Amino acid sequence: MLPEKPTLEIEPSAPKVSRRQKRADALRKRALSPVRIILMVLMLPLTTMAIAVGVYLRTSEFKHEEALVHLIALAGCGAVETIVSGPFIEGRPGYHPRNDPDGDGVACDIRRPAAGQSAVSQTAETPRSRSVGNAKFVRP
Repeated sequence: MLPEKPTLEIEPSAPKVSRRQKRADALRKRALSPVRIILMVLMLPLTTMAIAVGVYLRTSEFKHEEALVHLIALAGCGAVETIVSGPFIEGRPGYHPRNDPDGDGVACDIRRPAAGQSAVSQTAETPRSRSVGNAKFVRP
């Protein structure tokens, strides 16, 4: 009879992980972190707005500076006059029909009182009617 050969018992152990696999796992953990995902979701409106403004600047018939003034004028006369003083004439950058309540083709024009009027009497006027399709409401 032959003597029995001793058997080596190998304990099951975790498979050896390569450096490449460790780096991939670390990168995956950082990419899928909840803080990063929340930050990306919160930045989505800002990113969308930046893309939209960039596209508008490239496709506008105005120069880049004039196109920015035209976009800011959409917010109203107060916003655009902090950057550039008006008035804005129809067909030129900065003119929007909603900023021209009297419909004379000049938006954001400064009303100066006539020779015999005071500034107080002009503010006491009745509200002007707005054009159809304008989002602003007139107080009753």
